[in-house]
Amino acid sequence: MRQEQRLQRFLVFCHRTSILEQWQRAAARSDLKLVNWPCEPETLSQADGLLMTYQTAARQPQQLAAALTPWPATSLLAIADEAHHLGVNPDDPAAAAWSQAFEEQTSRCRLRLGLTGTPFRADNLGFCSARRIRNVQNGELVEQIQPDLCVEPRELIAAGDVRPLEFHFQDGWMEHSQIGRPDRDVSPLSQEHRESWRARNLRRAIRLADSSCIGQQVILQAQRRLSRVRQQQPNAAGLVIARDIDHASAIATLLKDDGDKVDLVHSQDPKAAARLDSFQAGGADWLVSIDMCAEGFDAPRLRVVAYLTTVVTRSRFLQGITRAVRMTPELAELEPVPRNPSYVVAPADPLLISYARNWSVAEPYVLSPAEGNTFPLSDPQVRGRGPSLPLEAVNDGAGAMIRLKTPQLPSFLQR
Repeated sequence: MRQEQRLQRFLVFCHRTSILEQWQRAAARSDLKLVNWPCEPETLSQADGLLMTYQTAARQPQQLAAALTPWPATSLLAIADEAHHLGVNPDDPAAAAWSQAFEEQTSRCRLRLGLTGTPFRADNLGFCSARRIRNVQNGELVEQIQPDLCVEPRELIAAGDVRPLEFHFQDGWMEHSQIGRPDRDVSPLSQEHRESWRARNLRRAIRLADSSCIGQQVILQAQRRLSRVRQQQPNAAGLVIARDIDHASAIATLLKDDGDKVDLVHSQDPKAAARLDSFQAGGADWLVSIDMCAEGFDAPRLRVVAYLTTVVTRSRFLQGITRAVRMTPELAELEPVPRNPSYVVAPADPLLISYARNWSVAEPYVLSPAEGNTFPLSDPQVRGRGPSLPLEAVNDGAGAMIRLKTPQLPSFLQR
């Protein structure tokens, strides 16, 4: 469009500062100069585009408008990176500062482009500037976000652009009981669908009690997977997604005690950005993180993900595991299509297992009516909270592994 003189310059909005450099490098490969804003007027005049976070744009709307004065709005392309962060609340439009600022600052641009690898939100809000269509589902009128272009993960797997994933879920027996009471309620972690008990099971499962507990078995399985992958890819690495800082520190210590090199990163660490850069360059065997590597983090050497957190939203799970699907041109020359799989190891939580079964299929984002925001469980008879009982693991046994194979597409079989 620029060659056809339809556009002159472009604006890029990101949700996190760590992604800004990736955009600059990508622009440079296309001989485009993308500069961070705020910047000096002289720098602005020589730039092909401006790069900023949503937060910066929302905090300095007047300054941004003044800076863009020399650039005709009708010649601008506005790009919203990870557009699902721009949620719109119809009951309180002013509450969503990022989306409101983006709408106002780009309303006169010739074209707006929203990009996301997570095209849905857990809070059921729509995206600003997104096209919506109305459908009737189960006799109820709903709205659906309609993308202009949708590329499903399974299509990318078939083309060899990303890696397939193979899932290994660690099961175990869990017990709800009261001390001194003979009655016990025992169930496998993978079979507990009572929501309050399922959540308690998972909190217990990710603890690092001893070598037989589910959490440590997940780490052990992940270490074994990474060791095997390194026979073909020596610089391959693993990612552990932890619950909180103390949990992450305990996991990092466990890995270090086994002789692994570990980078521990979290939002309160001033050296986190440097550690991420070091890891991307090949400085450690494992990266242990809480929330800094779930979205926008690009490290193609990641081949194993251990998911050990109580955050079980579909968006967070998919963002975490897809860190391990990235390819590089160098790796693509060495591997057949479909590519060698990466691995995800996690406790056998029923929600995580359900997400894993359809991770490679893009599902439409349906906005339910306001009064329909509560979603019943699969068994309507067990929707209530369970009794408030202490939680223990029966013998702290790890149980069996549940394996979900990588989706086998027809194109795979044809090859």
